[in-house]
Amino acid sequence: MPALIFDCDGVLADTERHGHLPAFNASFAEFGLPVHWSEEDYAEKLLIGGGKERLTSLLTPDFVQAANLPADPARQQETVATWHRRKTQIYTDLIAVGALPARPGIARIVAEAAAAGWMLAVASTSAEPSVRAVLTHAVGESLAAQFQVFAGDIVAAKKPAPDIYAYALEHLGVSTDEAIVIEDSNNGLRAARAAGLRTLVTVSSYTVDENFDGAALVVTSLGDPDGELATVLGSPAGVVPNGFVTLGDLSMLLRAPNQEEES
Repeated sequence: MPALIFDCDGVLADTERHGHLPAFNASFAEFGLPVHWSEEDYAEKLLIGGGKERLTSLLTPDFVQAANLPADPARQQETVATWHRRKTQIYTDLIAVGALPARPGIARIVAEAAAAGWMLAVASTSAEPSVRAVLTHAVGESLAAQFQVFAGDIVAAKKPAPDIYAYALEHLGVSTDEAIVIEDSNNGLRAARAAGLRTLVTVSSYTVDENFDGAALVVTSLGDPDGELATVLGSPAGVVPNGFVTLGDLSMLLRAPNQEEES
């Protein structure tokens, strides 16, 4: 059976603006760090794959001195790991109180895919507890239990490297012609395409202006028939959903020529 592989942040829910950013800033305040990211600051940090990596980008000589951090790089990374653990806890608390609504169409398409026997997975370089919390919130415990979750530091190289998707393919036991990815960012698209995977992009509030060349389909969201409808922003594969993306649309994308094969 085919596999449907989701990214997490920005795909399952609009996690960046309403979850990760406030969680980072709350953790900075708790640790007394001389930093507070604006939305513009965070948009730049999103170009860096991984939460710990974004935190590590703070460690300029001036910041290390101002924050009274250890000079030893190994001890600095231990400190970053401590910050990140606390940030992850704050983030999961935000999910628990319903601060991060699921994106349109997620629960619907997951239910359709599960009923049809598709394999379901999340491939994200975010921390696994965060990913599982978002997944459960977005689709419910019963459907979340049917997912394989590949997340966190399970691979060394973060997106846009293809490692997380190559790992997912290997452990799902499927080929690139048997899986389709749903992403929301240029980094994620590049990772999926480098792994040879057809990719549908649902743009998020932070990524709407990014370059999605190489995607099979670009939409504003998956859409829901009784809610927010999807607008098609690009359809190189020729698949044009009528208001919302269906499992039939995903099957058509899987049958469409892989752009990598045509080049």
